Amino acid sequence: MADSPTPASRKTRTREHVIADLSVNYVARQVLMAGYTLSRILRDYGLDVSMTTFDSAGEVENETVWLQLKATDHLSLSADGTVARIRIESADLRYWLLEIMPVILVLYDAAGDRAFWLDVQQYAEHEDLDADESGETVTIRIPVTSLLTPDAVRAIRA
Repeated sequence: MADSPTPASRKTRTREHVIADLSVNYVARQVLMAGYTLSRILRDYGLDVSMTTFDSAGEVENETVWLQLKATDHLSLSADGTVARIRIESADLRYWLLEIMPVILVLYDAAGDRAFWLDVQQYAEHEDLDADESGETVTIRIPVTSLLTPDAVRAIRA
């Protein structure tokens, strides 16, 4: 019998891979409990999943809601603990701001098994951000009161 390859010679599943999958699982559960569906995007160019919604009669609605998921083991909070911070690439922000349909940024806190959400276009308008943001990254601030729950998913749909 041939020797098994040493662990260093194989592909490795990193913690980042694990928490990324946990974020999709968490978001999918919230979306499903709200009565909608979630589809993972095969080739990710700045959007991870799309949400399809349904009206009160169960009929599919035309609009798609896009979600970009970020996951962390080390949540960065403001000094007063009211805001979660995440740095994103400016190229992603530009892409999201030019999207016609809503783009929701979801920050999954793996340590707390919770997620926070933000409507990127509304945030950019409120914070006076635009598609021409300079620099390679920008810090986005998400209120910790914006927990992603089934009720929040229904509010996003609205």
